[in-house]
Formats: sequence, C-alpha cells, structure tokens
Amino acid sequence: MAKILALDFGKKRTGIAVTDDLQIIASGLTTVETPKLISFLLNYSKKETVETIVIGKPKQMNYSDSESEVLILAFIKKLKGAFPKTPIVREDERFTSKMAFQTMIDGGLSKKKRQNKALIDEISATIILQSYLYNK
Repeated sequence: MAKILALDFGKKRTGIAVTDDLQIIASGLTTVETPKLISFLLNYSKKETVETIVIGKPKQMNYSDSESEVLILAFIKKLKGAFPKTPIVREDERFTSKMAFQTMIDGGLSKKKRQNKALIDEISATIILQSYLYNK
C-alpha cells in the first residue's frame, strides 16, 4: 500500500505528517519552509509512493473560510500541477494548533521546546492526518 501525506500549510512553513504503509498510524515527518515545499514533496515522492495528499482546511468558528484559505488554494493549484495523478483532499483543521500544543504539554515537553513553532506545525499535520484516517 502507498502512504497518505498530510500538510498543515502555513505562509512561512508547513508541517508534514505521513502514514505507515498500511495507512493505520499517522506520524510527524518534518516541517519545511513553504517556498521549498513542492520541491521537498517531489523528492519525497521519488523515494516513497504517496497515494493521497491531505491538506488542512482552516475554518472560522462560524464555519466560514479562514483568511489563509486564499493562500492554500493557490498552493493547491501548484500542487495539482506537480502531482496531477495524486488525489488531494481537505480535512478540517480547526483547533489543531491548540491540540498540538496541549499534546506537547501532556507529553512533558519543556517550556522551551513548546515554543518551537515548527514542532507545533508537524504535530498539527499529524492531527489532521489522524482525523482524516478516522473519518475515512
């Protein structure tokens, strides 16, 4: 089986998570500077088979699109050009950053490590992917 990849897209950096080959467990992969994201994904897909790409869909509390949705849609257009045969799906990402931060606290990470925004993005991508797997 191929892997499923999830992205917590951000203007500066994007958290990335991936499943195991059986698509059971979501694990954080890394965080990449967003301008280098397509290049990273192309290189990653040369080593690993990616079946689906899941991208977080930020929503406001009233279910309207977040202001970052415009940036995400522009990115998805580029992503479809780079991966024309790979399905791209969206998954609600409300509260993932707060959940990621709480996960860090629950995991006993020090205050200094909890300030690592890249780690929060990676954990957020993992939560997005786990949510997708659960709802799939």
